[in-house]
Amino acid sequence: MASEEFSGNYMEKARTSKGVSDFFPGRMTEFRRPAEGVFEFLTDNGVLLRVSLVGEGVVRFRFTPDGRFEDDFSYAVDPEHQPGTPEHEVVEFGDGVAIKTGSLSIRVNRGGLKTTVTDTKTGIILSQDEQGYHWQENKQYGGEIVKMSKVCRNGEHYYGLGDKSCDLNLRGRRFQMWGSDTYAYTPDTDPLYKNIPFYISLCKGAAHGIFFDNTFRTSFDLGAERPEVTSFFSQGGEMDYYFIHGPEPLDVIRRYTRLTGLVSMPALWTLGYHQCKWSYYPEAVVRGIADGFRSRRIPCDALYLDIDYMDGYRCFTWDAERFPNPKKMVAELEEDGFKTVAIIDPGLKIDPNYPIWQEAYDKGYFCRRQDGSLFKGSVWPGLCHFPDFTNPEVRDWWAGLFHGLIAETGVRGIWNDMNEPAVFEEGTFPRDVRHDYDGHPCSHRKAHNVYGMQMVRATQEGLRRNSNGRRTFSITRSAYAGTQRFACAWTGDNVASWEHLSIANLQCQRLASCGMSFIGSDVGGFIETPTAELYLRWIQLAVFHPFFRTHSSGDHGDQEPWSFDKKTTGLVRDAIELRYQLLPTVYTTFRQYVRDGTPMLRSLPFVDFNNPDAYWRSAEFFFGDHLYVVPIMAEGEEGRFLYLPKGDWFAYHDDSHPKAVAKDIWIECPLDRIPVFVRSGAIIPHWPVQQYVGEIEHPEPELRIWTKLGSETSEWYEDEGDGQAWRDGGFRESKINLQGDKGSLSLHREWHGHWEPGYETVHLTFCGIDSDAPDLKVLIDHHEQRAVRGDDGRYRVNTHRNFYSVNLEWTPVKAPKRKAGEKKSQPEK
Repeated sequence: MASEEFSGNYMEKARTSKGVSDFFPGRMTEFRRPAEGVFEFLTDNGVLLRVSLVGEGVVRFRFTPDGRFEDDFSYAVDPEHQPGTPEHEVVEFGDGVAIKTGSLSIRVNRGGLKTTVTDTKTGIILSQDEQGYHWQENKQYGGEIVKMSKVCRNGEHYYGLGDKSCDLNLRGRRFQMWGSDTYAYTPDTDPLYKNIPFYISLCKGAAHGIFFDNTFRTSFDLGAERPEVTSFFSQGGEMDYYFIHGPEPLDVIRRYTRLTGLVSMPALWTLGYHQCKWSYYPEAVVRGIADGFRSRRIPCDALYLDIDYMDGYRCFTWDAERFPNPKKMVAELEEDGFKTVAIIDPGLKIDPNYPIWQEAYDKGYFCRRQDGSLFKGSVWPGLCHFPDFTNPEVRDWWAGLFHGLIAETGVRGIWNDMNEPAVFEEGTFPRDVRHDYDGHPCSHRKAHNVYGMQMVRATQEGLRRNSNGRRTFSITRSAYAGTQRFACAWTGDNVASWEHLSIANLQCQRLASCGMSFIGSDVGGFIETPTAELYLRWIQLAVFHPFFRTHSSGDHGDQEPWSFDKKTTGLVRDAIELRYQLLPTVYTTFRQYVRDGTPMLRSLPFVDFNNPDAYWRSAEFFFGDHLYVVPIMAEGEEGRFLYLPKGDWFAYHDDSHPKAVAKDIWIECPLDRIPVFVRSGAIIPHWPVQQYVGEIEHPEPELRIWTKLGSETSEWYEDEGDGQAWRDGGFRESKINLQGDKGSLSLHREWHGHWEPGYETVHLTFCGIDSDAPDLKVLIDHHEQRAVRGDDGRYRVNTHRNFYSVNLEWTPVKAPKRKAGEKKSQPEK
């Protein structure tokens, strides 16, 4: 009889008995400085840590367990990022080494290479290793499972991680990065479509960020398993992360966005309203949708073609029966103000009679399995092969395929879908699929999270080559950190529900905080059919999302703005018209994103960061510098409590002036509007309503100016709205300083750039002035003019486009005197 000790599978028994061990760095034996701002620490068991100063407030930590690093390659970090090395000094002491810059002290302990990062100005510890760097041998795939654990401080809260559908505050939760096609996801679904391994820590007003640049399947534990510990770990690759200092949360986001790539100015039409459905076909239906907008006077700038425009879902083809003359259709739509956007997926149908598939097959551009066979999977065309977009030669070939759609047919934007990558059989590619990875061959375990990013990178290049100098427009569902350089995005296959309206609000805020401000959701929900009220409230929210598009599944009913009752159609029209009035403000806010990396959507905790009461708030958000948006996200809600930060605010719609003391206040929320508040002293540029961008050749802007006791600064950016002249100073970027006192207001304007507007007149509207005078005298550039009071209580005056100073004086309304013994009246509850 066999001994029980040797029964069964001996290797399995040995593996189980030995368990899985974590390995840790030993004691530091060598400290060296191979380059300016670069420091290396070697231990007695061969672990090497490289600390690099990659800009003021940004420190890179890179570990390897065997004393040498692989090639330094990243898809995320912008190759044009040239921050310079900050001034620093090095101090060696008994237990370690400290590297000090003007803002940070980075201390590396000799025993185990544990690190501590301290704010040199406040002395506060910002980040401290718990176990620090450690690893496991990956017996199944080779390489290491790399880990990092840090102390989770009392009062520390976490935000970010890109595409997550839960509450903004991530404290006490665990997440993964593995791009997935998640149809009808919920608040608890994880992972989702996009992979942005970057989080923001906020603790008692001080902020920093961690960006873990690792494309393998990655996990983050933000105090879930152990409340006093936060950790991040990956199934392969290196422990390679960036510490990004604030001290304010928006500073962290700006530095992260500059590290992973600033974006370009978009064409103005891309910020208008867009209409999409799976699918608008044949051509008569597309033209009917266009007529529906223009006949009802509902503004719209873009119509979308989903997969049914293709011949059997073959990319870069047209169905000749449904669209017999696409070039003519696209040109005539553009004459009526509509840009055409077409979908392109990664899977190419296996068909020897399909020239694009045949060319890719002949050139060896498709992904292969580990044994050398071509990988094939099913998507909409049936069985497909998939290009390896991590191969630069494949990307160059793919970019060339867009000549027909863009240069010849006139399509103006490309929408990349299914690029997680998604396949019907197992959800995505098998792990053994091989990729070039720009000359660093690897398996799909490493390339999965960047596949969609590299696809849209190639798409963007194809648009650039074929757009004749126009600004390009590309959209992606999947992304990795840095994808903002190549595309805008939407939040995937959501549901027509009030819960998903709330999720859309959270997702767009979170993605904006992770470098992807050009973001939106499928307005109204992709799956199922919204009620009239839900659709209206979603439209009202999306007015303040940079990417503004209704998209729905064709098998769930119509979802155009006129698909509901007449009253709803009118209210939806009003909301979309508001977006077109606010386009100069949206464009100016986008300019700040392009120039500085400042997010367009700014979550309340990132602005009111010194108030811990704001750390768990997630519904309200800031759009740009001066607008505070409070979405309505419950059925039948015509009033609600909202959190108004301490300060001086006006209601955008009627100039009412609530007292803000950083607590909840009650407001009315009728169906015809959502609450929007304006910071006192703000100057908000507007345009007249247009049916599409460019309908009015040179729209005369209106500057709405809210009074203030004190000073405030506002920005206003203008350019041609398309083309590349903005890169060489072809813009006008104004900074307007406002100074207000009781009964007086003065503006001083400066600008730079050499663009000259085509309009002559600017309309000035003064809001919130406490005067009963029917008209006021105004000095504009030292010339007296008269401002006329409208029925809405606002004062208006016209001036020249090149005005530089405004002075306004009035006699304030005197509060009525109370009789002796009379008590001050109290507002009704």
